[in-house]
Amino acid sequence: MGKIKDLFLQLVKFGGVGGLCFIIDYGIMYALTEFASVPVLISTAISFSVSVIVNYILSVKFVFHANPEHDGRRDFILFVVFSVIGLGLTELIMKCGVDLLNISYLIVKIAATAIVMVFNFVTRKLFLER
Repeated sequence: MGKIKDLFLQLVKFGGVGGLCFIIDYGIMYALTEFASVPVLISTAISFSVSVIVNYILSVKFVFHANPEHDGRRDFILFVVFSVIGLGLTELIMKCGVDLLNISYLIVKIAATAIVMVFNFVTRKLFLER
């Protein structure tokens, strides 16, 4: 039963970190798009990148129990690689939702974030933890 409780607590922490990073990501994307007239796919990439850095710092500090046998650089590189894949998924979802389906980028971003969040948790759990 302890493992289930630990996993639940980890999911709650992951959700908290993810929620904060979503606010950062969404806020930067919105500000760049609406106030700086940056094209939405570029503003999405910029905001995603900023949120990845914050997410990494908070994830290794509060969410995932890094394997002490792993080099910190290795973990950061894996985190970035999976984040870049997540960015690719986000960009693909944004492109399809906004350009092909004519859905507001504000709505599509929420769906993209939910999908990529699942991908992020699974990959980080599998590759970063002991």
